[in-house]
Amino acid sequence: MLMKALRVGLGQLIVVGDLLTRGGKLKRSPEAQAGVEQQARGLSLYQFHACPFCVKTRRTLHKLNVPVVLRDAKNDEQHRQALLNEGGRVKVPCLRIEENGMTTWMYESKVIIAYLNKRFAA
Repeated sequence: MLMKALRVGLGQLIVVGDLLTRGGKLKRSPEAQAGVEQQARGLSLYQFHACPFCVKTRRTLHKLNVPVVLRDAKNDEQHRQALLNEGGRVKVPCLRIEENGMTTWMYESKVIIAYLNKRFAA
C-alpha cells in the first residue's frame, strides 16, 4: 500500500512538473494548422495520466501543436479492452493510427515521438 501511494504521488509530481515547465506550441499559419488537424483526425493516444513515458509523449504533442484524442487506458475499461483486443497488449503509451482503411498500433514513446516529429515538425 505504501508503494502504491508513493507511485501515485510521484506520478502526480511528474504531471505537475510537466505543466509548470511545458513550453509553447509550434506556431503555424491557419491553413497549415488546419492541415495538421486534418491529418491528426486518425490518431489517438492510449495512455495513463501519470505515466512518465505518456507525459513525455503528450509534451511532444503539445510542442508540435497536434490535437490528438487521448484515451485513458487505466480508468476507462472500454479503452483498456480496445488496447488489449486490437493492439494486442495493455502497454502505454500507444498511438493508434488509422489511415487508408488500415489501423496501426505504435508502442514505445521514443518510436511515437520520432514518428510525430517526422510527420508534424515544421
